[in-house]
Amino acid sequence: VTEEPVDPDDLTLTLMLALERLSPLERAAFLLHDVFGLPLDEVARTLDRQAPAVRQLAARARRHVQSARPRFPVAREEGDRIAHAFFTATNSGDLNALKALLAESVVVHSDGGGKVLAFLNPIFGVDRILRLYQGLHRKFGKDWVSLVKPIWIDGLPGYVSRERGGILQTTAFAIEDGRITGVYITRNPDKLRDVSRLLSDGQAFGSVSQ
Repeated sequence: VTEEPVDPDDLTLTLMLALERLSPLERAAFLLHDVFGLPLDEVARTLDRQAPAVRQLAARARRHVQSARPRFPVAREEGDRIAHAFFTATNSGDLNALKALLAESVVVHSDGGGKVLAFLNPIFGVDRILRLYQGLHRKFGKDWVSLVKPIWIDGLPGYVSRERGGILQTTAFAIEDGRITGVYITRNPDKLRDVSRLLSDGQAFGSVSQ
C-alpha cells in the first residue's frame, strides 16, 4: 500500500506534538521528504543512510503523524461548550464534572519552552489527570486562573487564560464522541507572542495558529 505524504499545511498543533515524539532520524526523514519535498535519494545522502532505510523511517514517522490527526471534527457549538466546561471544572475543583468530560485514554501535553513552569512529560489517563488537577486546586485554591477569551487553536476548541501571577496560556482540546481525548497546553511565551499582541491591542480574534 502506498502511503500519501502528509500535507505540510496540515501540520497543526496536534501534529507538531506528534513530531516531537519521533526519533531524531524519523523526524529528519519525515521533515526532509514529506514537508520540504526532497527526493528520497537526497534525504538518504543527507542522513548517511541507505534509501530503503530512509523510506522506512519516513513511513513510520508518517503513520505516527497521521494517527495524531483528530479523526472526527467537532462542531463549534459542542467544542465551545466542552472547552468552557473544562475550564469551569478545573478552576473550581469539581472533579466529578471534570471526569465526565474526559475519555479514559485522555492525555495532557504542556509546553513551557523551558521559560515558564510546565509539565515535563505528557500525562496519560483519566485517573492521573484527575489527581493532577486535584493537586493544583489544593495548592492554588479556587479561581486561581481567569478566563481571558474562548478561541479555536489550529482548528481545535479552547481558550486563553491567565494565572494570578500573570502567566498567559492557551488550552486546546481534541474531542471524540463528546469526550476530551487530548489537552494541549501552551505556556511558552515565544509561541504566545501573537496572542499576547492581539490581546494588548484589543483586537477581536476567534482563532489562532501556533
